[in-house]
Amino acid sequence: MNDAWSAGSGAGAGTGTRQRMVTGGVHGRDGWPVEPATVTLVGPTGTQLGRAAVDAEGRFDVPVTDAGPATLIVAAPGSVPVARSVTVPAQGLDVGVITLTRPGDSGTPRPGRWTIDPAHSTIAVTGQHLGLSKIHGRFHSFSGELVITDPLERSGCEATIDAASIDTGNEQRDAHLRSADFMDVDRYPTIRYRGTAVEPAGPGRWTVRGLLDLAGTTREVPLELRYGGTRPDPWGGVRAGFTATARLNREDFRMNWNQAVELGLSLVGAHLLVELDIQAVLAD
Repeated sequence: MNDAWSAGSGAGAGTGTRQRMVTGGVHGRDGWPVEPATVTLVGPTGTQLGRAAVDAEGRFDVPVTDAGPATLIVAAPGSVPVARSVTVPAQGLDVGVITLTRPGDSGTPRPGRWTIDPAHSTIAVTGQHLGLSKIHGRFHSFSGELVITDPLERSGCEATIDAASIDTGNEQRDAHLRSADFMDVDRYPTIRYRGTAVEPAGPGRWTVRGLLDLAGTTREVPLELRYGGTRPDPWGGVRAGFTATARLNREDFRMNWNQAVELGLSLVGAHLLVELDIQAVLAD
């Protein structure tokens, strides 16, 4: 094989009056920063104490001069506003991440059978090269469905991936990944994942327990899943968004090929990060 292989918080000083910072972040249910969004602090008498816009990273810093109780209001176009009671201490306050939802969103997807839309979904894989940089790839051909139940813990999913559809942007490397050194696509053309149980892991987040069939070997692989919400589409359907990550050791699947380039250093890293960005259509 060739080489084809801050916004932090702080305090400033006004003219004779000490300023404090109320800081935090604003994300959507999918974990992405929400922009544009505004954050306003209102005092007990209704007086505006401070106001700031959220930046491209989803962070905000609101300078206020008065410590004490206040109401923090977060608003963004197309999202449900959030109001939270806070107490601003003398040293300032970090309120953490505030999650905005859209009208009609719930904390869980609607029960039913959801079919993955490959045209608006991505399955990406990232590995290391020489311990210095990352190699990014994706599978272009896949299908699957999610069966959402009530209670959610009994839900499941199933996905099928065409192993030969791997694309890392280098034909020589892709051919090697398809060979018997790695996925052996002639003998094992299909990668399958079957999720059999779901465990809550926080607001809008779950851990999916399931089995991955890869290169002739089956291993239990958990998926860390985040629900991004549900929207109507222009064709009269209903769609839901999900993101998920998994970490694999390729040697668990008998993909042991490597080259030592110096003591303790290999050409190709053993650990892989799998990232799924899924849009699914309600089929029932």
